[in-house]
Amino acid sequence: MEMKDFKPKSFWQRPEGTTGAIIGLGLIAGAGYLLYSSGALIATILASTLYTGIMLMALAALVYMVLDPKMRNLVWYMYKSVMRWITGLFVQIDPIGILKSYVDDLKGNLRKMNKQIGILRGQMHKLNEIIKNNKREIESNLSLASKAKDKNKKAIMVLKSRKAGRLKESNMRLEDLYKKMEVLYRVLTKMYENSEVLLEDIKDQVMVKEQERKAIMASHSAMKSAMTVISGDKDKRAMFDMALEAIAEDVSQKVGEMERFMEMSSSFMDSVDLQNGVFEEEGLKMLEKWEKEGVSLILGEEKNTLLLDAEDDTNVLDLNQPVKEKVRADNHKNQYDNLFDF
Repeated sequence: MEMKDFKPKSFWQRPEGTTGAIIGLGLIAGAGYLLYSSGALIATILASTLYTGIMLMALAALVYMVLDPKMRNLVWYMYKSVMRWITGLFVQIDPIGILKSYVDDLKGNLRKMNKQIGILRGQMHKLNEIIKNNKREIESNLSLASKAKDKNKKAIMVLKSRKAGRLKESNMRLEDLYKKMEVLYRVLTKMYENSEVLLEDIKDQVMVKEQERKAIMASHSAMKSAMTVISGDKDKRAMFDMALEAIAEDVSQKVGEMERFMEMSSSFMDSVDLQNGVFEEEGLKMLEKWEKEGVSLILGEEKNTLLLDAEDDTNVLDLNQPVKEKVRADNHKNQYDNLFDF
């Protein structure tokens, strides 16, 4: 992920923006009511030359604040800071805190996904056994039909031939179902592997960046940041938080994709009746829709490779192989390091 690909949310799109809008509207309404109810008092004040001069000075200061970009930026920065502080009393907006909550979410999702992979593997073993048994039954019935034909037992021949035909049709449906389950299995196991690396990368970032952020917060006071804003330079504290926000946004989307796929695969598996070899079309449509969608955030370009592998009859899936625990290479580069190149 590159910082240039990240579009930061505006102040009004953030939780503190909602707080700012509510308080801002309240201040405007309060000021309007105060002016309306104090009309007589204002008229009296304007009758006094001294008070008139004070009010003109206050008005001039207000106009200056509105017209001067640096002063306007300072006031806006102070307002946002206050709104952020107020919002932080009720809502988790600290980027490090948000990332820590995503670490917990990922750990929980990985446990659920590992369990789901185990259940799916069990279903695939059962389905594979049913398909093999059906093939043996087909061969047996065809053999009996052939013997019945040789002995001119037409009724038995027809009976055994029809049974073999029905089993063939059943196996065609079951083999199609197995292919779809294979797609699920390949995707779930690869998501599991990639999510493990994602989890380790986030944990590393939280551990390192939490200390860095404390150092930056200590060395860049609110006043210093305000002066930086006035001078037009980049506020390092704000840039650092923006990088953390980019990580949180990326992880949020990946966790969401992970949970949506698990929910979809769970719905699909719940609809499968192995005993009768049937499954609901809705679950199949959901899977086919996912296959046709764009690149996966978690899988990247690996998604197309997995789908092609599932369609390749020569690429046999070994269900007895345990789910790999992806180990990061010694030269592994954390996928979020480049966000802090500023």
